[in-house]
Amino acid sequence: MDTNLTYETAYRELAQIAKEIETESVSVDVLAQKVKRASELVAFCQAKLKNTEAEVNKIIAQMEGSNKTV
Repeated sequence: MDTNLTYETAYRELAQIAKEIETESVSVDVLAQKVKRASELVAFCQAKLKNTEAEVNKIIAQMEGSNKTV
């Protein structure tokens, strides 16, 4: 997986792959490659969302903790 990949670029690439598959513009010869790449992108996006959710929850918990001492 590309180390410079962002959620937005992964999502755009995934959307493009889905469009190509839906419009049948992907040849049978590269279909498996596209599906494999789509699977990698989905896993990347899911992990990114999960990590972001955990980070946001941590920040909120810290904010709530600091408000209790005020």
